[in-house]
Amino acid sequence: MLQVETVRGPIPLAQLGTVLMHEHVFVLSEDLRRNCPQLWQEEDQIANAVGRLRELKAVGVDTIVDPTVLGLGRDIELVVRVNAEVDINIVAATGLYTYHDLPFFLHYQGPGTLLGGEDMLVGLFVKDITEGIAGTGIKAAFLKCAIEDTLSPGVERVMVAVAEAHKRTGAPITVHTNPTYRTGLVAQEIFKREGVDLGNVVIGHSGDTTDLAYLHELIDNGSYVGMDRFGLDAMLPSDARIATVAALAEQGFSERMVLAHDASCHVDWFPPGIREVAAPNWHYTFIHTTVIPALTQAGVTDEQLTTMLVDNPRRYFSR
Repeated sequence: MLQVETVRGPIPLAQLGTVLMHEHVFVLSEDLRRNCPQLWQEEDQIANAVGRLRELKAVGVDTIVDPTVLGLGRDIELVVRVNAEVDINIVAATGLYTYHDLPFFLHYQGPGTLLGGEDMLVGLFVKDITEGIAGTGIKAAFLKCAIEDTLSPGVERVMVAVAEAHKRTGAPITVHTNPTYRTGLVAQEIFKREGVDLGNVVIGHSGDTTDLAYLHELIDNGSYVGMDRFGLDAMLPSDARIATVAALAEQGFSERMVLAHDASCHVDWFPPGIREVAAPNWHYTFIHTTVIPALTQAGVTDEQLTTMLVDNPRRYFSR
C-alpha cells in the first residue's frame, strides 16, 4: 500500500483525504526568534495554531502540505507540539528558500565555490527524506525551492540540488515562482535539464495570474499549477482567481490544478495585526467557506473539486 510521510508518521495515501497543497504552520526568522524572545510568545502562538487548524479540520480539510524549509524558519518540533493537539495531517518538506543568494555556510564549499566539492545540500535534503528532520525521525515527503524574478547562481544551485535529491529519493517537488516574471517556465527548464519528470512538480503561486496562455504552457509541459494564494487579494483579487480556475476547469485542466491559500498561523514578516487588516481573507478556511461556493456557481463541478482537492494530491505523492 502506497504511503506518505506526515508529522505524525506514515499514512496510506487514501487517508490524505481533502488536501490544501500549500499552507504553512509557522514562518519564522530563526535568528530573531532566538535572540529577541520578546517578539515570539511561543505558548500563545502554539495555542493560536491549534485553534486555527481545528477550525480548518471542522470545515472538512484532512491534510495540509507545509512547504516550510531552511530559510523560512522550519522548526519541526514546534509543528509536532501543534499537531499533538489537533487531528489533521501535516506533510513536511525539505529544501532551501532563497530568491537570490545562498546562506554564508554555503558560500565557500560546493560547486563553483572556492573550495569546490559536492553540494552538501543534496545530502541534507536526502537525509531529511530518508532518515528524518533534525534527528526527530519525522521524514520530509517533498522538496521545496524558490525562484522569484531572476535565476541567480544561488537559486540555480538550490534547484539543481533539489533535482538531484528528487532523483535519489523520488520525492516530488514544489517550487515558489512569480508569474509576473514567468519564472515557472524557468524552473521547468532547469528541472527538465536536470532529468526531472515535470509531472512530479507543482509550479507554486501560478494562481497569481489570469494569463491563461502562460498557465497552458506550464500545464502542457506536464506540471501541476498551484492555485494556492486564495485570500491574498492584494496580489490578485479573489474573483479573478476564481474565474481563472473555473476557466481552466472548463477547458479540462482540473487534473493539473491544486488549491491552497499559502496562509500560516504566524508569519513574523509582518507587524502584529497588519495581516488581518490588509488581507482579511488570507486564512485557512477561506477556500471552503467562500471559494468553493463561488467556483460551484461558476460552473466547476463537484467531481472537478474532488479532483483538485483529493485526487491530484494523492497522485502527486504516489509517484
